[in-house]
Amino acid sequence: MSRAAMSWLADLDDEQRALAWWGPPGSEHEAERRRWFYTPTDHGGLAFSGQFAWQQRRAMRLVASGLSPEGYDLVSTIIGTENVLDRLEGFSSEFDTRRGRDPSRYYLRVFGDPEGQGPWSWRFGGHHVSLNFLIVAGKVRSATPRFFGLDPAITTLPGGMTLEPLGAFQSTARSLVTSLPADARAAAVLLDRAPADIVMGNRSSFEEAATMLNLAEIFRRRPGDDELMERMRKGGNSLDAETGYGPREHELLSVTSLPKGIAGSELDSDQRNLLDRLMRTYHDGLPVGLAPRWDIDELHFAWAGPTEAGVPNYYRVQGDGFLIEWDNTARNGNHAHGVVRHLSNDFGEDVLAGHRRAWHTAEAGTNHLYQEDTQP
Repeated sequence: MSRAAMSWLADLDDEQRALAWWGPPGSEHEAERRRWFYTPTDHGGLAFSGQFAWQQRRAMRLVASGLSPEGYDLVSTIIGTENVLDRLEGFSSEFDTRRGRDPSRYYLRVFGDPEGQGPWSWRFGGHHVSLNFLIVAGKVRSATPRFFGLDPAITTLPGGMTLEPLGAFQSTARSLVTSLPADARAAAVLLDRAPADIVMGNRSSFEEAATMLNLAEIFRRRPGDDELMERMRKGGNSLDAETGYGPREHELLSVTSLPKGIAGSELDSDQRNLLDRLMRTYHDGLPVGLAPRWDIDELHFAWAGPTEAGVPNYYRVQGDGFLIEWDNTARNGNHAHGVVRHLSNDFGEDVLAGHRRAWHTAEAGTNHLYQEDTQP
């Protein structure tokens, strides 16, 4: 990661570097470092559209350093699917740019000195992709939040073939919920209708009893975006109305420190294997050695919506420090989101707290190694 980051940064000019290279974790840019998005908005950083082809290749080399081959292929597929979505919407969608579905609108930013021993991090994101890594003394100490999504989730190809890159994320969870006997399913299924989106949204950290954010809240607000924000707010309200969710439903699906659903300890061996396979599916995108360990007994699985295929649905896995959320609700169950969070260590929050004193000491000697910029 360090070599790939420095290779990319070294190849940028001063104007590009002002967008690409910001202060270290814990500095005045910490609030921006902890901002992340999964919508077609400005994710912050240097976009592909602002880079030459060889710079884009070096950017993708850094992205690849944080992913397994399977994870890299998934991210590459998601980026390419922007063209599919553009065609599906009649080449007409606009947000804060004229082309709303744009494979060149993926952003990369490095925070801190990739060659130093102090904490540094990098963030890559665009529509339906968000990767966030914190590195300390040559070791990756956080790889969350990590988000993957697809719209459409299933694409028809010539010869009757289909493209379904997130298929295992959906099918494994459905196999688990449908394998449960009636009493266990009653504990796991929180509601018979799915929410319009993941519940934690793009919050920077865990919030007790968090409920789903409005669509406008998961876009970056910039000067002059008032009309867009109002359009997103109304669109979010319409999505909420379509699901039939009110205050009671949002409260039932709220994310609390006490996990909801059925505990792994209450599952039989086949169901435990399915839950373990689901966890591995979410972590197969990481390189060997970066995937964490988990205790199945400590995990809880919860579902919302019908259990048959091809209809809107939602599930979460929570416990042992993890929060995984999935929704496949928009476009009548053909627009999927999946995210991995860590309740206390997103963006390396726990790690930074332990290194804060040492980092402040090191920071004084490294300020000259990165570009200062105060833009949001």
